[in-house]
Amino acid sequence: QVQLVESGGGLVQAGGSLRLSCAASGSIFRINAMGWYRQAPGKQRELVANDKGGGITNYADSVKGRFTISRDNAKNTVYLQMNSLKSEDTAVYYCNAQGIQRDWRVGDYWGQGTQVTVSS
Repeated sequence: QVQLVESGGGLVQAGGSLRLSCAASGSIFRINAMGWYRQAPGKQRELVANDKGGGITNYADSVKGRFTISRDNAKNTVYLQMNSLKSEDTAVYYCNAQGIQRDWRVGDYWGQGTQVTVSS
């Protein structure tokens, strides 16, 4: 099994910054893609940003220019630097990883979620 542990959420004023971290551990052979999703109350979970490796990243239009995703492959860790936060960024943020376990099973893994609240 693969576990994802997130950290870095919290309460911040509009215009402020937060940095989320997510570390994957367990029976990992290779992590292919890592990313962040978010879900606000009453809304569907949406992609915020992902890193598919090889320099390929994707961002939601609403966060382009404000959020930056990065990875430390040696640590199987992904980060999300969030700047110029807005009240509409308030949500539970979930880490996602797609990879291969040591027993060759392919998996899609999720963290437990971390709350980000932006006060206006």
